[in-house]
Amino acid sequence: MSPGAALSAVEKQAEQLRQDGNAYFKKDKFSAAIDAYTEAIVFCPNVSIYWTNRALCHRKRNDWAKVEEDCRRAIELDNNSVKAHYMLGLALLQKQEFSEGIKALEKALDLGRGANPMGYMVEEIWQELAKAKYLEWEHESTQRSRELQQLKDACEIALVEKQTCDANQLQTLDSVFRKAAEEDMPTEVPDYLCCKISLDILRDPVIAPSGITYERAVILDHIQKVGMFDPVTREPLYQWQLIPNLAIKEAVQAYLAKHGWAYKMD
Repeated sequence: MSPGAALSAVEKQAEQLRQDGNAYFKKDKFSAAIDAYTEAIVFCPNVSIYWTNRALCHRKRNDWAKVEEDCRRAIELDNNSVKAHYMLGLALLQKQEFSEGIKALEKALDLGRGANPMGYMVEEIWQELAKAKYLEWEHESTQRSRELQQLKDACEIALVEKQTCDANQLQTLDSVFRKAAEEDMPTEVPDYLCCKISLDILRDPVIAPSGITYERAVILDHIQKVGMFDPVTREPLYQWQLIPNLAIKEAVQAYLAKHGWAYKMD
């Protein structure tokens, strides 16, 4: 048997094990699936999908340390693996490593949008990313609020101890600290940052010939399921006419960076 034929036989055996693992996974037999994927990895350790499939089984069992380990190996083999970056992000968030977890989810989202902007994974990744961003903001906001209150208390004590304190000074002090806390108070997201169909804050904005900006997945869904026309102006609209609105995308990112509460999903 030639070396090429031997390699082909090994690859076929590994692929059969992957299919076996998939069958076990569909039946919720995660231990058996892990065993099958592990055998496939033994035969062909440089195939990224075997590692991500096994990571998915570990995720189902909440074994996040092994999810992280398998995803990191998958990314070494294929840095464009959406699933590997996505599950790595989830694993890091489980360790409350918000910064690195969010970075991995953002990478997964960018890759997912490039591959299939309407795919189910893009929406799933965005949901997890928004949740993580909100939790990060909530954690930082709580800390800022605590620090502001401590500083306010210290200032009030200092004024009283100087025996020069009057009601106006305390009122001014209270006004200053209330103003400082306003950025962490949820308000309404500006209309120009929201999709005209879903009314949600824009994530991947595209502009139509009418000059109206829509969420990419939402307007594509409209074109496919409702009709090839602009939902606001009723003018003819085709997918190829949609152009990424980079200015609005930057504005949304700047707004979210300053108002993390806007990541909260209803």
